[in-house]
Amino acid sequence: MYHNPVLLKETVDGLNIKPDGVYVDVTFGGGGHSREILNRLGSNGKLFAFDQDKDALLNTIDDNRFQLINENFRYLKRFLRFFGAKAVDGILADFGVSSHQFDVAERGFSTRFDADLDMRMNQDDKVSAFHVINEYEEEEIRNVLFEYGELRQAPAMARVIVEARREGAIKTSEQFKQVLKRFLNHKREHKVLAQIYQAIRIEVNQEIEVLKEFLLQTPEVLVKGGRLSLISYHSLEDRLAKRFIRNGLFEGEPERDMFGNFEVPFKKVGGLIVPSEEEIKINNRARSAKLRIAEKL
Repeated sequence: MYHNPVLLKETVDGLNIKPDGVYVDVTFGGGGHSREILNRLGSNGKLFAFDQDKDALLNTIDDNRFQLINENFRYLKRFLRFFGAKAVDGILADFGVSSHQFDVAERGFSTRFDADLDMRMNQDDKVSAFHVINEYEEEEIRNVLFEYGELRQAPAMARVIVEARREGAIKTSEQFKQVLKRFLNHKREHKVLAQIYQAIRIEVNQEIEVLKEFLLQTPEVLVKGGRLSLISYHSLEDRLAKRFIRNGLFEGEPERDMFGNFEVPFKKVGGLIVPSEEEIKINNRARSAKLRIAEKL
């Protein structure tokens, strides 16, 4: 089941759609944002969408203005060129995991189900959550949990995981929870588990590297005045998006000329947009969503 797209109107409004424009939805999922873009495009408009998950192909839209590309959006520029689109008028990205991926137990994304440790967005990828938990060195696990889960207890957690797997492979989410149960006190169990799962999922899917590669391509792909609409769900993603919009970098400050000026690829449009209480009631996944909009200079 693919649920309601998050911040649907606000995100598509942010693209400032031109009826004959060319747009890209790099996180197709259930196709909700894509359908809204197509509703606003004229007969000469064009929409490209990316999704590396084979399940998303089942939602393809039968429309001659639409092209679904079954690839990771880190290859944005390459595949747009392949399909003859050198420059586009707007790019929409809704980062994170689709509701469908959370809701299908065997995909292993959710803490709610007992399932094999998987978490691959692309089911053909070699590295799964099983690989990270059972084959990474203790130091690597610690770094993953600390950097991507922002967990203060990462060193102790990594030690416990490595000790437990000496007795045999940790194969399922239930086994994994049992290994970590000393860190899951009743009040904060859900929050801590969510942080642990987030960290491992980010590592499995190289989400931070993919996000950076994608953002670096956007100034090359967008026309002057083209728009970026970016929805993120955790502080790591949002920080990267915010910094990149502000000065085209992920860390540090840009080089200034002798007058103290520096060039940036984008200007921000409006402020941070978050879902209304009403939307969060209807779609709980929206609760941590943050939308940032930018325009190519």
